[in-house]
Amino acid sequence: MTDQGADLLIRGAAVHTLVPGLAPQRALAVRGDRIAALSPDPHGLDAWVSARTTVHDLPGATVLPAFDDTHTHLIFAAHGAHDVPVHQARTLAEFLDLIRQRARTTPEGEWIRTTTNWQELNLAERRLPTAAELDRATDRHPVLVKRGGHNDVVNSYALRLAGITEDTPVPPGGVIGRDADGRLDGRLIDNALPLVERLLPAPDRARRIAGLRLASGQYAATGIGTVRDCAVTPDDYAALLAAREAGALSTRVRALISALGLTSAAQVEELLDAMADRRHGCDPWLSVWGVKFGLDGGLEAGATEEPYACDHTFSGTLTWEPDALVEAVEAVVRRGWRVGTHAYGDRAVRVLLDVYERVLERHPGLPAGTLVMEHGGLAGPEQRARAVALGIPVTVQQPLLHDTAEVELGFWGPERVARLFPARGWLDQGALVAAGSDFPVGRFGAMRSVWGMTTRQTVIGVQGPEHAISYDEAVALHTTQAARLLGEEHLRGSLTPGRLADLTIWDRDPARCPADTLRDLDPTHTVVGGRTVTAAPAGTR
Repeated sequence: MTDQGADLLIRGAAVHTLVPGLAPQRALAVRGDRIAALSPDPHGLDAWVSARTTVHDLPGATVLPAFDDTHTHLIFAAHGAHDVPVHQARTLAEFLDLIRQRARTTPEGEWIRTTTNWQELNLAERRLPTAAELDRATDRHPVLVKRGGHNDVVNSYALRLAGITEDTPVPPGGVIGRDADGRLDGRLIDNALPLVERLLPAPDRARRIAGLRLASGQYAATGIGTVRDCAVTPDDYAALLAAREAGALSTRVRALISALGLTSAAQVEELLDAMADRRHGCDPWLSVWGVKFGLDGGLEAGATEEPYACDHTFSGTLTWEPDALVEAVEAVVRRGWRVGTHAYGDRAVRVLLDVYERVLERHPGLPAGTLVMEHGGLAGPEQRARAVALGIPVTVQQPLLHDTAEVELGFWGPERVARLFPARGWLDQGALVAAGSDFPVGRFGAMRSVWGMTTRQTVIGVQGPEHAISYDEAVALHTTQAARLLGEEHLRGSLTPGRLADLTIWDRDPARCPADTLRDLDPTHTVVGGRTVTAAPAGTR
C-alpha cells in the first residue's frame, strides 16, 4: 500500500495512541480520512512520502486523539456569533447599553436576542436585568435575554407578543417570574421558556451557516473534534445539514433532538415523526444520536432531596411527572432511538433512575448505552452504584462547576457544591463516564476540562478535591470513553490504523504542563477526518 503514499505524515516526540500497552509512537501517516500507519521511529514512515504528502516535522510535538465534548450546545454558540455580546458586560448599564446599540440598527418590531454564556455574578450588581430595565433599552423591539439553557428574561414587548399576563397559568415544571409586588418581572424558567421562544423567527439560513462555521471552528481550535449537542430542534438540524453540505463544520456533530418543554408522550411522538426521515444515516460528520429530555431545572431549580440553603421551603423543580416520563422514554426506545436525560439534583437523579429502571423492565434487551444520564450533578454513592447496576452511563461537566460554583453556593451551600460531578466516585464504582463542558454554562476547551477534573478548581477555589481524577483518566473521558458512550469506539477515540484520522498536535506534552499552563493550552493543529480544520499561526505556537 505504501506505493500510493500518504496525504499527511506527522513526525513528533510522542504519538499517544491511547491503546493499552502500546508505547508512544513517533510517526503517524494518514490517507484519506483514516489513519494508515504508525511507527516508533520518527523516520519509519518516510517511504509513505510522495509529492502530495503534507509533512509536519515537529520533533518536540505531542499527538493525541481529537477530543469529544459529550455534552455541549454548539447551536447556542452558533447563535451567539450574531447575538448581542452581553457576556462582555461587567455592569448592568453596559449590559443594557449593548442592547440599546443593537436596537439602533435593528428594524422596529424585529427580535433582539443576546448571547447565553454569561452569569449575573459577573455583573457589578450581581443580578439579572428586569423587564422594566430592558424596556428602557428598547420598547420598540421584543428582547430575549438568555442565560444558559434554563433561564430567559424578556421585555414587556415580548411578554405582550406571547400573551403573558399576570393571569397566565404557570406551566407545570416552569416559572413565570414576579417581583416583590407580584408584578411580572420578565423572567421565565424551564417549561415556561416555550411561551416566548416559540415566537422567535427562524434565522436566515446563510446567517446560521456562518454562525456554525465560526462556532465549530472555535471548538476545534481548543482540540475538540466531535461535539454532542444536547438540545437540537428539527429546524436546528436542518441548519446543521445545510452547514454540512456547505463544508462549514469543523467538528463532527452528534445531535440530541430536544424534547425540552414537552410534557406528554403524544408530543414526543409528534417530534419523532418530524425527525423520522433524518434519523438514519451514515454521514460520519453529522448524525442524530437520540432524544434529549430534561427532568429538573438548572442552577436555580435542580431538584434536591433537602431544601435549598437560601430558601428552606424550596427543593427545586421536576419538569416531568415520573409516570409521564416513563411513557415518553418508552415512545423513544420503541423506535430504536437513544435517550439522554438532564438530571442535576440528587432527587432528580433518584427519580430518573426509577424511570429508567421501569423502562428497562418493560423493554429487556435494550442495547447498552440506550439510556444515558446527563450531568448526575449530586449523585451520591448509592445512586452511582444503582446507575452502574442498571448499565446507565453518565456525562459530567467540570467546566460548568468551575464557572457557576459561586452561583450554586448561594442556592445549595458549600457541602453540596463540593459534591458536584463526583468523577472519582463514578470511576471507582465502575461507571462509563464521559466528559463535556455544557457550554454556554461552562466554557468549552479540551485541556480546560482536563485541568478542571484534575484540580477541581473553580471561580471560588478548589471544591471537593477528593473527587479529582488523574490526567490520563481525564483525557480518556474525552476520548476513548467518549467514543464508547457514542457507540463509535471502533471508529474514533484512539489512534490506530483504520480508525478515523481525528487527532490533535500540541507543541508540548500536556501531561507535563503546570496546572495554570494546562488550563489555557490549545493545540497547534486539530485534524478531523484527515483534514486540518484549525492551525495556530506560526508565531503563536
